Amino acid sequence: MSILGAVAVPHPPIILPEVGHGEESKISATTDAYNEISRRIVELSPETIIITSPHSVMYSDYFHISPGNSASGNMAQFRAPQVSISINYDADFTKKLTANANAANIAAGTLGERNPSLDHGTMIPLYFLKNAGLNFDRVKFVRIGLSGVNNSIHYRFGQAIAKTADDLGKNIFFIASGDLSHKLKSDGPYGFVDEGPQFDSEVMKNLGDADFFKLLTMDNAMCNRAAECGLRSFWIMAGALDKKAIRAENLSYEGTFGVGYGVVYFNVGDADSNRNFGEQLANFKHYEAEKRKFKEDDYVRLARYSLETFVKTHKPAELPKNLPEELTSRRAGAFVSLHKDGNLRGCIGTIMATRNNLAEEILQNAISACSQDPRFNPVEVDELDDIEYSVDVLGEPERIFSVKDLDVKKYGVIVENGGRRGLLLPDLEGVDTVEEQIAIAKRKAGIRPEEKVTLWRFEVIRHH
Repeated sequence: MSILGAVAVPHPPIILPEVGHGEESKISATTDAYNEISRRIVELSPETIIITSPHSVMYSDYFHISPGNSASGNMAQFRAPQVSISINYDADFTKKLTANANAANIAAGTLGERNPSLDHGTMIPLYFLKNAGLNFDRVKFVRIGLSGVNNSIHYRFGQAIAKTADDLGKNIFFIASGDLSHKLKSDGPYGFVDEGPQFDSEVMKNLGDADFFKLLTMDNAMCNRAAECGLRSFWIMAGALDKKAIRAENLSYEGTFGVGYGVVYFNVGDADSNRNFGEQLANFKHYEAEKRKFKEDDYVRLARYSLETFVKTHKPAELPKNLPEELTSRRAGAFVSLHKDGNLRGCIGTIMATRNNLAEEILQNAISACSQDPRFNPVEVDELDDIEYSVDVLGEPERIFSVKDLDVKKYGVIVENGGRRGLLLPDLEGVDTVEEQIAIAKRKAGIRPEEKVTLWRFEVIRHH
């Protein structure tokens, strides 16, 4: 057996007496659970402990594995510099993991180290392991940051971790460090949203049931609204437990300070081919993509056809025949927006008509959205099943003279100062007020917050 067990744990600095100064007593259930799992890890006597942390180095498209032979850290940023821990890294494991990940077409490695000091997402579990008597001279560690890539790639990276343990014949234990929602209480540090407790409830149930398929397919918009930090850590852990029989123990959950803290322990058994959640996820994504395609109207179907043709051939598509007259006889500005895993993946459009007809406008803007949005790398072939499309057809902009004439759900806004112009579409997730709408449009145009602007509003017809 190469993976002895795994655990999902939080990392609140306040749980340490040196930081909490008595406040830690308010989350005593989390402390008790931490002490219990630390005792179990010491008894298992792993050779290497893997720790994934949201507060290690994080890149949008790359998993950072801490390099070198050792590292240390302290809790000085939380006014407890006396809490100091040093660990030895498993350099052989890191080297082999990098090779295995790269062979699986997963971008991972030791490049891009920004701060070698141990982060608090790593320090908290180490603190409890040290108190439980773990021999830090004998056990080595691998510290891994999360990434902005999707659930499938996080899971596959976890599989690469398990393969590395098998290849090296090492017994490992996996610690997935991550808090849950940060928006559980209105008087908490980050406020409250309904999705906060919903997220925590779903994650704790999915982890407690060892139902990694549900964990991997939670609603992205809900997760983003909940302001979580640990989900990707749990995805990697799930991948490391791929095709293993699991018995999960939900040891504690608390949200005392407005942030969710959950501790779930995973006992690992023999092989179980039915727990092939990576394969199940791939099949699910393909099914969802086909279902979306079936529901598309002519506008979205044209955008997808244009984008997929360009991504696959690097040449623009010819305008299809037999398009409806509303696309070929009308001229209008249009925006094509792309989303992947609930996050924006590209958005380019035109305020006014620039082509012979609306069909040509959509055809070109779909290409621009996938290849010319400066915020993102060009869309690649292996992403096509994950892309969700929307096409916004713009009405004529109307000059307005007061913000009272705006409605963030109904109207898009155009701001202008000199030669600088910025636009924001209406009814966007996370944009809830007119003030936010104008501020974002200003930023897009490079207009400072205090600068005055001329305002226009416009309506859209959204196709998705």
